Amino acid sequence: MAAERNYISELEAANKEKASLKEEIERLEASLVKVNSKLEEAEALKSHFISNICNELVNPFTSVLALSDNILDVDKENWKKVISMVALIHSEVFHLDFQLKNIFAAAKLEAGELQPEISTVDIESLIGHVIDTFKYDTRHKSINIISEIEGKNNEGKLFFNTDPEKLSLILMNLLSNALKFSYEKSKIYLRASKVFDKLIVEVQDFGKGISSEDENIIFDRFKRVDSGINSVNRGHGLGLSVNKAVLDILDGTISFTSTEKKGTTFIVNIPESKETSTGTSSDVNELFFDEETF
Repeated sequence: MAAERNYISELEAANKEKASLKEEIERLEASLVKVNSKLEEAEALKSHFISNICNELVNPFTSVLALSDNILDVDKENWKKVISMVALIHSEVFHLDFQLKNIFAAAKLEAGELQPEISTVDIESLIGHVIDTFKYDTRHKSINIISEIEGKNNEGKLFFNTDPEKLSLILMNLLSNALKFSYEKSKIYLRASKVFDKLIVEVQDFGKGISSEDENIIFDRFKRVDSGINSVNRGHGLGLSVNKAVLDILDGTISFTSTEKKGTTFIVNIPESKETSTGTSSDVNELFFDEETF
């Protein structure tokens, strides 16, 4: 009788263990299904991302080639056409160079190779240079960019220890988006101030704003706001994700407020670097052909 009870107990224990193993297998199978689903989604997003990248690279090259061919066919009497086409070529090459900077930064971020290179930066001069690079876009849309600098020293300068090229890229991405989504004949404010040991930059536009549906994806590297095939807006959504990642490297933050059809304000907060400055910088190289761009 005792042996029979022991057998029954062992059988019950074995059944419980079997049921437990079955539950564990079912749980693992469910987890595997979720992982596969996420992998498929990631592959789809990356394919979409690569497709957008290709468009951003191919389209400017195609435009430059076509414009160059047209210039070669222009008669000497029509040099005004040449000036117009050269301006378009400059715009296309600028945007191509700009997108490549973001792509190279994203690649270095993925590889963990993007590190700060600290200099003492003349903030007003750097901002002026960034604004000047968009002069064709501002003229094209009749937009006035107004810069406001606070916290200058007795000599009328605002110096700040940070990475000038990364700060420049951050500002270019914010200004590019502001121009992209602004209405014609409007204004953009670019404000910078130093509060204690932090640089605070605001870029405010009075354009389309960001929809509530897009607010959660604007910093996603593999998604694009307004990604319709007939979209009139340039860009593939890479800039803001690069900004967020670069600011992480600089121990900074980025936030925004937006109202649809009224505009958006992005706020960047960067603490001053404690690293030893390698020199003074008031300008950054615009071309990506250098050996080291970042």
